[in-house]
Amino acid sequence: MAPGDTPAAASAAPGDARAEVASVAVPDDAPIAEAGAAPDDAALADTGTTSSPGVKSRPGIAGRLREVVARRPVVASGGLATLVVAVAVVVFALTAPELPGGEAVVEVPQGATFQDVVGILEAEQVIGRPLVFRIYARVRGLDRSVKAGTYRLWRGAPYGEVLGILTVGRVVTHPMMVPEGWTLDAMAGRIAAATGSDSTRVAEILDGESHSRWDVPGPGLEGYLFPETYRFAEGVGVERVVAAMIHAYRGYWTPERRELLAATGMTERELVTLASIIQAEAGNTEEMPTISSVYHNRLRIGMLLQADPTVQYALTDSFGGRRSRLLYAAIDSVANHPYSTYHHSGLPPGPIGAPGAAALDAALAPANTEYLYFVAGPGGSHIFSRTLREHNNAINRIRRR
Repeated sequence: MAPGDTPAAASAAPGDARAEVASVAVPDDAPIAEAGAAPDDAALADTGTTSSPGVKSRPGIAGRLREVVARRPVVASGGLATLVVAVAVVVFALTAPELPGGEAVVEVPQGATFQDVVGILEAEQVIGRPLVFRIYARVRGLDRSVKAGTYRLWRGAPYGEVLGILTVGRVVTHPMMVPEGWTLDAMAGRIAAATGSDSTRVAEILDGESHSRWDVPGPGLEGYLFPETYRFAEGVGVERVVAAMIHAYRGYWTPERRELLAATGMTERELVTLASIIQAEAGNTEEMPTISSVYHNRLRIGMLLQADPTVQYALTDSFGGRRSRLLYAAIDSVANHPYSTYHHSGLPPGPIGAPGAAALDAALAPANTEYLYFVAGPGGSHIFSRTLREHNNAINRIRRR
């Protein structure tokens, strides 16, 4: 409900190819590099898919290995050994079996050896000559760099492409979209789904986190988990998700925006709190600067904000639910709640949701108006007024429609 509205009104390369052949002596059963952090580090990674959708075998392997031979000087026994290995690889490559094509979803477990990985790739028909693949990986020094995780790999893709994905850790990721204005309680379900956790437990974790631990203004994390679409790998933890969302929040604060914040005379917490109210009130981004001006004007003259979203937040906190329509009884029931801006002057103690960039920008740079009131009109837009009389007339016009 808009400020001043009557309570009955609704509100709305891989490694160098010159690697010594002596590296072939590395045991096959040495564990691959652990990638426990690979899923966590892939919050914004791509889908881990190889390209070449029309490839059925491994075109280009023989050619690439011939290039290796061409670049390597054939001297003494070392050069001869290299030539023998390269020729053997070329022969195997040219006689490789036909592969079916299409994508394969490959799971590389934690602690798997490179030989295990080769076996998995062969079973999924990503590669057709495991011995060639092992030699190729060792010559390039990549056999100890594969990371655990879930991958999408194209059957018959070039070995260099497959190894590039496995060693970079370009795992399969899934989107997690968090809308603007959502509270921590609303986010819990999405975060639980992304992490494979229980939503109730996630809500408890979010509510119990200290803002000082995460270096945000507080109180708590409400308002600082930035609304955005993220991508996370399977097995990501709650803490990793929270870290990514707070990182996105910090990314909003450019030096220019810090200058605007200083010009408002508000603290960062106050600014985010105001932005969260603007986010909850606005039906569209175009009106946000004007809504912001109303609240800035009221704060300047010491007028109660009377922002319905703050009452709804207090009702949810006190009674576990919002009201579809705010009446005097509901408003009075949270008179002692510090978030009720109908009863307490100034801004509430902290944000009531997570504002997006548009709401934060509006709080930083309000429109230049003399408005003190607004009421929700048809289609989600608002009618703004300078005086209480104008405001009441606007309410009456809306009711007559």
